Amino acid sequence: MRNRYVLLADLFAIALCILGAFVLRLDWFFPQSPEYTPGFTFYLIAALATKPPIFWAFGLYRRYWRYAGVQDLMAVFVAVGASSVAIAVLVTLAMFFRVIPAFPRSILAIDWLLTLACVAGIRMSVRVVAESFARAAAGSRPPGAEKRILVAGAGDAGALVVREMHKNPHLGMHPVGYLDDEPSKAGKRIYEVPVLGPLQALEHIVHAYRVDEVVVAMPKSSGVVVRSVLEACQRAGVASRAVPGIFELLDGGVSVNRLREIDIADLLRRTQIEARPEAGLYLQGQVVLITGAGGSIGGELCRQVARAQPRALVLVGHGENSIFDIAGRLRESNPALRIHEVIADIRDGQRLREIFRRFRPSVVFHAAAHKHVPLMEAHPEEAITNNILGTRELVRAAIDADVWRFVLVSTDKAVAPTSIMGASKRVAELIVRDAARTHHRAFLAVRFGNVLGSRGSVVPFFKRQIERGGPITITHPEMKRFFMTIPEAVYLVLKAGGLSSGGELFVLNMGEPVTIVDLAQDLIRLSGLSTNEVPIVYTGLRPGEKLEEALWEPEAVVEPAGGLDVFRVQEPDGDLGSAQLARAVEDLAAAATRGDTLTIHRILSDVIPTFVSALHRDTDHRTVSS
Repeated sequence: MRNRYVLLADLFAIALCILGAFVLRLDWFFPQSPEYTPGFTFYLIAALATKPPIFWAFGLYRRYWRYAGVQDLMAVFVAVGASSVAIAVLVTLAMFFRVIPAFPRSILAIDWLLTLACVAGIRMSVRVVAESFARAAAGSRPPGAEKRILVAGAGDAGALVVREMHKNPHLGMHPVGYLDDEPSKAGKRIYEVPVLGPLQALEHIVHAYRVDEVVVAMPKSSGVVVRSVLEACQRAGVASRAVPGIFELLDGGVSVNRLREIDIADLLRRTQIEARPEAGLYLQGQVVLITGAGGSIGGELCRQVARAQPRALVLVGHGENSIFDIAGRLRESNPALRIHEVIADIRDGQRLREIFRRFRPSVVFHAAAHKHVPLMEAHPEEAITNNILGTRELVRAAIDADVWRFVLVSTDKAVAPTSIMGASKRVAELIVRDAARTHHRAFLAVRFGNVLGSRGSVVPFFKRQIERGGPITITHPEMKRFFMTIPEAVYLVLKAGGLSSGGELFVLNMGEPVTIVDLAQDLIRLSGLSTNEVPIVYTGLRPGEKLEEALWEPEAVVEPAGGLDVFRVQEPDGDLGSAQLARAVEDLAAAATRGDTLTIHRILSDVIPTFVSALHRDTDHRTVSS
């Protein structure tokens, strides 16, 4: 209904443009050129009868012109062009059948240009008038009532922010300028707002222009860049916020006043290690078996192994839904790859031997494990049976099937462990290394720190807390951890698998540990919020947790392996031989069957000299208290 007025305006414009075209071509043709009058009459009637229906067919009367943009103008261009072609056909037919005696063909081009200008102008004027009324309705603010805003980023997102400030004066936000590192934008004006300088000049410009707030409109920039801008805002003593990208708004993930989408790599306080395709070349043409294939690490392992073009990929997992999901995704991206899904429990030795006899894998990646420290403290029997006995059964099945290469995914919590989970992974490492020495196979362990974004890690947990408005809960203000991304972890696993000759322990170069508090604060700031909006509270250490992890024991010998991103680590095994290790594992199995927690702790303390049992800590605490 609104567009009926646009239709009336179009009818008037069509007639006016035809008249203008004849006047421009014939210099007021009625007195001087009466022979063109029939052509003018025919052209006018044909245009009024033809052009509006064509405009309607191209949707020019079904658009909300208050929000007209480039795509809408393109629709006008196409519609006017199509209508001009239709009129040209009618004029040609009329001249062929001598309906009109004479007609200057240049009239068609002149009319097309005039009609395009008028039809587009009518529609853009709707937007101009609507925005003028909106500004008038919003009213004016007294001097000094508006916040002076500096926009960091003069790209699409920054321009959108400034445009919305202009369109909505009731927000009380006055853009004073942009900051952008692109030299070609320096000194230019975007929506009448100047680009004042590069990002490095933020502190100077904040003071020079009396800025009240900085809006960081760089949704595609890395976390390092955004973090540096936010830190400069803190030094300048000015409030800041980050805005999400347009596509993040469209997919429903966030709303305008919510969070900037964060790349997990943004949270690394070091350069992310680049995964190289050659790391998995040794897998080409091999049958590869992956346990825990439905987990975060196992799933990424499956994707990267699939890119190495193995002969077949065997996905072993206990959860049918996760295995079904990863298998479906792999088939979509690798339709030529033979994929076999297997639902099995790694503690079932007989079932594992049947699987190995059926598929005959040549490489095994063992990523199945219980990994949550507090849960394993509460249920130590599960840690023993899954992480230790499961690894033992898998190693036995691999040896029986003549598997040459076996890679165990371990954790930094296995170093001087203070938890049942960490101790169980340390024993799993010992089992794999003992099998490598005894059977002369390329069996190895890969150890790394916390994986950002993995299932159950702190980042998804913190993000949920931020979305609820906080608080973020952290166990201790001094807790530190090594962090890596899932692609980095998988790169380490693949690269280490190709470097091993048997029995080694490999560790990724993860830089310096990061405090959990710093990670949480980065996550808050990069989300576009402040610690005033999302508070941090401390809940106390949980059972089995350490304040700081290490990557290897103090007496270990560490050397680079195949570059500076991976280390080969040799740790002392003590006096534990193969027979003693096997007996200790059998005793742990018996204790787990009985639910004998005290015996489990005692055996782990005997096997791992650096293990600090929670029972010992409790005893020491009671002794000191008494």
